[in-house]
Amino acid sequence: MSGIFGMISKNNTHVSRIVYYGLYGIQHRGQVCAGMAVNNNGFIDYFKELGLVHEVFTQDKIDRLMGKMAIGHVNTNTGITTSNSVINAQPLVVGYKRGGLALVHDGAIVNYKKLKQEMEDGGAIFQSQLDGEVIAMLIARFHKDSIEDAIIQTLGLIKGSYSFIIMTNDCIFAARDPFGMKPLSIGKLGEDYVLSSETCGFETVGAKYVRDVAPGELIAIDENGVRTIQHKPFKRKLCFFETIYFSRPDSLIDGESIYLSRIESGRELARQTPVDADIVIGAPDSGIVAAIGYAEESGIPYAEGIIKNRYVGRTFIQPTQEIREMGVRIKLNPLKENINGKRVILVDDSVVRGTTIKQTVKMLRDDGAKEVHIRIASPPVKRHCYLGMDTPTEEHLIAAGMSVSEIEKSIEADSLGYISLEGLSNSMIYPSGFCTGCFNGDYPIAKE
Repeated sequence: MSGIFGMISKNNTHVSRIVYYGLYGIQHRGQVCAGMAVNNNGFIDYFKELGLVHEVFTQDKIDRLMGKMAIGHVNTNTGITTSNSVINAQPLVVGYKRGGLALVHDGAIVNYKKLKQEMEDGGAIFQSQLDGEVIAMLIARFHKDSIEDAIIQTLGLIKGSYSFIIMTNDCIFAARDPFGMKPLSIGKLGEDYVLSSETCGFETVGAKYVRDVAPGELIAIDENGVRTIQHKPFKRKLCFFETIYFSRPDSLIDGESIYLSRIESGRELARQTPVDADIVIGAPDSGIVAAIGYAEESGIPYAEGIIKNRYVGRTFIQPTQEIREMGVRIKLNPLKENINGKRVILVDDSVVRGTTIKQTVKMLRDDGAKEVHIRIASPPVKRHCYLGMDTPTEEHLIAAGMSVSEIEKSIEADSLGYISLEGLSNSMIYPSGFCTGCFNGDYPIAKE
């Protein structure tokens, strides 16, 4: 999972300052590394490093990145941390005979290895393991007279989930895959245009949401505004985890309010899996909204039951099991005053490995919970995702090898209930148009 942000301005020669805050607004989409590239009168300067946005971009680095166009990226790429190297961090900046370009990408190109092998057989040299480098190399190969034609030819070859932004000398291009699996939105800040993985990035910088880049759409933004170059959509298959977990609740994706969808999923969860209890609590942060919906539907009071350490990242996307387990211990702390002696319903957005939920159940019991009932606002995650969700292989997915009753016993809960796939779909504003592969193996794109 990644987050991308971009801006092009008519007059502002220091858009890096705005992109910095835009990346800050989508920091939840990636906490391993951050990077930014700017175009200053045809010269592309960039900086990327391990760490959070505010750690990577000190004041002097932002002051150095001058220009009217900029693109940025936050990432969860586990290979970066393992190697302790930024070679696989983004933006990717390349130079070729027609000039230079910079690229940021969210998603996964499934035929990346095949394309890379074909290009290497033809003499191409790659510097990283980024599938986005294949995109850049193909554009450079095809670019003869028109950069637009080169991008169109490239889009005709790549397969997978993607939203990406490309910055050239005088233009910014953006595209979503034909299924629209990864989100990308267009906003305006005064007369200037901004792009963001989520609309919450616009709120951070004071920009106004205009519309989403449509599935299968390629757009160009320059001094004349936004124009569509190509639009070849398939049936929309937005990643379901964008609504369940990845996105901030104050974001809109394809017109879908993440907050309202999560509220309704919590209500549906209550209808499907009722249980007697004293309070409903949410697993911070992505389980809280569904917990509120559960409480509203069930009539059981909602209360704060777990306090989150805001200085700790998401344990699901941390790179090693040891770090994940340590993260859980320092990340969450039960509010004993609210749970002691109570029958507690804990609502969470999903269960992936099972590490966090098991330790959370134990913490609640240790601090006096009389009963702990777990309710999950997504179906069991049973399949590995190769389209950019960053879930582990099936052997590490607790629901891949256990039934619901077996998971209930494993995490030592008094009861465990999941929302059904049909119930989750019906809780969305637009009930169709989602990829359900991680639940049932029905991926819109085959693995290569």
